[in-house]
Amino acid sequence: MAELRSILDEAAREGLITAEAGERLAPFLAARGVIVEARAAGPQEPAWSDTETPRFVRGFHDVLITIGILIALAGLWGLASLYAVLPAILVLAEILVKRQRLALPAVVLTLAVFIWTFRMMLSVYPSNADLWLTGDGIDGFIVAFPVIMGLFYLRYRVPLALALSIFSGLALVLALVFRLLQWASGDDAFILNHPTLVSVILFACAVGLFVAALGFDLSDRFRRTTRSDVAFWLHLVAAPALLYSLRILLSLDGGWLDIMDANSFKTPVVVVIVALLMLIGLIIDRRAFVTSGLLTLGLAIYGIFRQGSATVDTYIFGTLVVVGVIVLVIGTGWMPLRRIVLRALPSGVVERLPPG
Repeated sequence: MAELRSILDEAAREGLITAEAGERLAPFLAARGVIVEARAAGPQEPAWSDTETPRFVRGFHDVLITIGILIALAGLWGLASLYAVLPAILVLAEILVKRQRLALPAVVLTLAVFIWTFRMMLSVYPSNADLWLTGDGIDGFIVAFPVIMGLFYLRYRVPLALALSIFSGLALVLALVFRLLQWASGDDAFILNHPTLVSVILFACAVGLFVAALGFDLSDRFRRTTRSDVAFWLHLVAAPALLYSLRILLSLDGGWLDIMDANSFKTPVVVVIVALLMLIGLIIDRRAFVTSGLLTLGLAIYGIFRQGSATVDTYIFGTLVVVGVIVLVIGTGWMPLRRIVLRALPSGVVERLPPG
C-alpha cells in the first residue's frame, strides 16, 4: 500500500493525475489486489523532499498557454463589457483546468476571476474614501469574494481559489465586526477614533489567518497533497499580516520610514520581531516568513547604520550587503539551521512538523 501510494503521489507531482484522485485511487486499487513490489536494491525515492513550492509549471507548454490567456483576456477586457469577460474565463477554465489540469493557467484564471469580481463590485458600490472609512458598503463589497471564489474552488479545485476564499471570508468577518462595533458605540468613525482596539482586532485576524494556514500544513506534513499548496498561499499573506499588524499593535508604525531614524527606540524592537518571524518560518519550514520581513529589516538596519558618520551611499550599500548576506546564509543553510532549531523542540511537536 505504501509503495502504491508513493507511485500515485509521484504521478500527481508530475501532473498526470490530481492529488485528490491519487488519494481515492490508492484504497480503490489496494482493495482489488493491486500491489507494487518493493525494489530490492538501488536508491529509494524519499517520502518527502525539501520543497514548499506549489505545483505551477509542468513545461513550457504551460507557459505558452498562460501567455495566450493573458493576451486574449487583456484584449477582451478592453473590447467587450465586463459581463462578457467572466464567461470567457469560465470556458477557458473548463478546458484548461477542469479537463487538462494545467497548473499555471489555473493560477492565472483564478486571479482573473478575483480581479473580475473586484471590478464588478467597484461598479456596484461607491469608492468614496469616507464611506470606506466609516464602513458603509464595505461589507457588501467584500461578501461577493468568498462566495465567488468558493464556488470557483468547488468546481475546479484550484488551491489558490480556496486560499482567496479564506482571505476574503476573514476580511468579511473583520468588516462585520467593525460594523457591529460602530452600531454598538453609535460612532460612525469608530475605526478612526479607536486605533488601539482596531490594532488589536487586526492582529487577532492575522493570528487567525496564520492558524488556518498552520492547520492546512499540519494536516499534510509531508506535503504530498494540494493542502500544502493552500497553506503556501495562506502563509504568503499571513507572514506580512503578522509583521505589520504587530507593528501597528506596538505603536511602531509611525510611518514607513519611521524605523530609519537613527535615534529611534523602535529600530531594535522591529529587528527582534523580524527575527522571531524568521524563527517561526524555520520551525514550520515556510520561507515566506523570511521574505516578508526583508523590507522592514532593511529599513531597520539602515536606521542602525545612520548612527555612524558615514555617507548616505555607505548606509544604503551597507544595508544591501547585510540583508543580502542574511538571505544567503538562511537560504543556503536552511535545512542545517532548521535541524538545530528542531532539536530544541519537544519530540511531540517535531513529529507534527515537516521533517528536518
